[in-house]
Amino acid sequence: MKQSITLGRVTKFMGLGIFSTLKDLFTGKLEKEDFKNFIRKTIVPLASILLFIGIWHIGAKALYNKEADFKIQKALSDQGQAAADAMEACIASGDVSCKPNTLPSPAQVWDSYKSLLRDHNIIAADKAAFKEKTAVLNEKRIADGLDPITYTGRPSFVDQIFRSLKTVFAGFLLALLIAVPLGIFIGLSPTLKSSFNWFIQIFKPVSPVVWYLLVFMIVKTLLIDSNEDSSFTISFISVGLCSMWATLVNTAMGVSSVDKDYINVAKVLKLGPFQKIFKVVLPSSLPLIFTGLKITLSVAWMVLIAIELLAQSPGLGLFVWEEFQNGANDSNAKIIVAMFVIGIIGFLLDRLMLTIQNWVSFDKTEAI
Repeated sequence: MKQSITLGRVTKFMGLGIFSTLKDLFTGKLEKEDFKNFIRKTIVPLASILLFIGIWHIGAKALYNKEADFKIQKALSDQGQAAADAMEACIASGDVSCKPNTLPSPAQVWDSYKSLLRDHNIIAADKAAFKEKTAVLNEKRIADGLDPITYTGRPSFVDQIFRSLKTVFAGFLLALLIAVPLGIFIGLSPTLKSSFNWFIQIFKPVSPVVWYLLVFMIVKTLLIDSNEDSSFTISFISVGLCSMWATLVNTAMGVSSVDKDYINVAKVLKLGPFQKIFKVVLPSSLPLIFTGLKITLSVAWMVLIAIELLAQSPGLGLFVWEEFQNGANDSNAKIIVAMFVIGIIGFLLDRLMLTIQNWVSFDKTEAI
């Protein structure tokens, strides 16, 4: 019983209370008054997912037929009935040379997802074989003070996902380290607030493309003598600078709105500046600060795709662009796979921030 209660609390704490509800349903412990909520929060969303897939399938089929009819009619008008019949037969056979390349169906996207996983397993096996093959040689090179030989093959889709996560977390950490301290100082001082207001209002709406170009100008000069790949450095700094503004504004707002009675109590207790910040100001400001951090993380993940594309950093952004440029018959389906992966990871990052917020704050927020 105690374990069940603990599980329920943990899932609700993470904004995933639906799993606890499902457990109660299958064990016959779901109360009648909770059944309507279960229908609303579980059955209705599942029905909407099925409806979405159905509309997607019908729409993809309609677009496929439209492009197929266009190809057949064009062949008829340009080359005659025989060519039109040949085009129709070619399309019916599924030959990639004439198959319409439009919005992929759910089944095609699922096939592409499985194909990307197969490619990852093949590449992972190649990496393991390469590492084993060069292990002795690399030990000798390291002993001689030389750099080890590294695998230079193309990264898999899973590798690109982890590269993107590494970039976004580095950018998020940079945004946190800049925005939270600066927001605290701005919130505590009306003079600093007036001084920095123009800076925030001007640079907050700047496009991620412009931030990338600015960071590129600076980093390429600072690393001009370095042989290291600077794409990761440029990417995470651009992501951090582009996404930090919500945290900066919310931190300053949270600090400036701390109850004056708390500040007066800190003065009576003769707390030092840092004690006042860490024992009074920050605990009172945490809900707004975490709201800003959640927005920052979501913005960082959103702008990452464009920045990776520009920086040619081997992550999801570059993957999507290369598939678009490739124009292969399954490229559209792979792009849709990447879209779903990006969305699912964004959802999980939001839940991660919600869990951390509930862990450190007295304000327990329930996920939507």
